[in-house]
Amino acid sequence: MNISSDYKRVFDHFDEDGNGMISPLELHRHVGMICHDEILIEEVEIVIESLHSNGELGFDEFLNLMESEKEDEKLEDLRKAFRMYEMDGSDCITPTSLNRMLSRLGESTSVDECVGMISRFDLNGDGVLNFDEFKAMML
Repeated sequence: MNISSDYKRVFDHFDEDGNGMISPLELHRHVGMICHDEILIEEVEIVIESLHSNGELGFDEFLNLMESEKEDEKLEDLRKAFRMYEMDGSDCITPTSLNRMLSRLGESTSVDECVGMISRFDLNGDGVLNFDEFKAMML
């Protein structure tokens, strides 16, 4: 089964009245069961409105919502990885912090080699990697 058909099954399950659209109330009920967090109906309405819909979600809008959730998860994973490498609270990856992390991972590199690694992805030429440069490197 492909991802699209999996999403279609979920969409059909959420669409309780079978009208081909998910109302804010239907979405609120099912998301609340999945997340176990208290989600306000107003929050659901805002999400639906942000997708430029007519107050309900069609299947294409539902797919867009699911894909944006995946992107948010990927971005958070990248942020966690970035924080592991930056280590010294500078909000950037320095040659020294890169060297430290690579050493912890069992890689034997010099700080000079780390300077070279960083320079390949250092878009603004400041000698360190900020999060945007790290993200570009990883993607």
